Amino acid sequence: MNLRRFWAVARKESIHIRRDPRSLGLAVGIPMLMLFMFGYALNLDVNRVPFVVWDQSNSVESRDFIARFTATPYFALRGTVTSYAEVEREIDTRDAWLALILPPDFAAHSAGGRVVPVQAIVDGADSNTASIVLGYTQAITIAYNQQIALAQIRRIAGVSPPPALDLRTRIWFNADLESKNFIVPGIMAVIMGLIAALLTSLTVAREWERGTMEQLISTPVRPTELILGKLLPYSVIGLANMVIAVLMAVFVFHVPLRGSVPLLFAIGGLFIVATLAQGILISAVARQQLMASQLAMVSTFLPAFLLSGFTFAIANMPVVIRGLTHIIPARYFVAVVKGIFLRGVGLEILWPEALFLLGFAIIVLAVAIRKTPKHLA
Repeated sequence: MNLRRFWAVARKESIHIRRDPRSLGLAVGIPMLMLFMFGYALNLDVNRVPFVVWDQSNSVESRDFIARFTATPYFALRGTVTSYAEVEREIDTRDAWLALILPPDFAAHSAGGRVVPVQAIVDGADSNTASIVLGYTQAITIAYNQQIALAQIRRIAGVSPPPALDLRTRIWFNADLESKNFIVPGIMAVIMGLIAALLTSLTVAREWERGTMEQLISTPVRPTELILGKLLPYSVIGLANMVIAVLMAVFVFHVPLRGSVPLLFAIGGLFIVATLAQGILISAVARQQLMASQLAMVSTFLPAFLLSGFTFAIANMPVVIRGLTHIIPARYFVAVVKGIFLRGVGLEILWPEALFLLGFAIIVLAVAIRKTPKHLA
């Protein structure tokens, strides 16, 4: 490879970028906008669940049980109802996600040590949210049952029995279980992959559409020099986007960065080169800007969003889909970003992901160079 020709192609591509400041602004502004939107809008925390109560007992005991729900930040009492028709209307209109129905003999049964049937109606239209709401409800009910049982034992025996198990929970890496701490690092990988592939997917296709590819082919520039020269300016833009994304994650969303910053940018550079190479390959094959941009969107954003483990757990996917995720670069970079941001792990843990991204970039670049003709057909 001739360095002089390589720098000439890189300079030519840089001039194209500088002459189109709006596209350059979009290349930097769109990732910031998407990170803001996903960081604030995509929230998996289930708090202040609206619920209604049909308290047919209207006793001190029933109000004490209901107070267990209103005393937590996970539930918000919308009001009371007096019939199943009102319960159905509240849930149909989504004014309530949960309805508690307490029987008339709630106080008498609980005081006498008998089983009290309390009905909880949960809106199952959103199965994930319904499962979380049901878990909250069961946890509060179990704690209330334990309190009643301990009170009865104290009344009979005069002392409280020691617990059989002393469970002490310790959560590592995300002690408050805030969803933004794993959503923001994950969405960084998705956005960076999309923008990088979109940027380079138009480069070679633009040359074909404008008729300048024939001029390039007639010059001594080799396909290797052409592809790598076009790759260099967009690599700088990709790294700039990564700097902005990391700064936003730390200072805007307050995601803890516990690992090595140089390691993050080193592996991030591999990911950027890999996705840029993927975009150049699409551009070289498509030869049309519209088709290239559509292929880049389909082949980067959708797999990264759905198959990288960012949104859905890979272990829960079918076997065939799980196998397909192994060729998605975003899967490996999501693991890298979360590992460095939240766990603070180093290269001794992340070397398989770094090795895959390096190999993926080399293979895709080699295929893109091979698909770039040196002579007109």
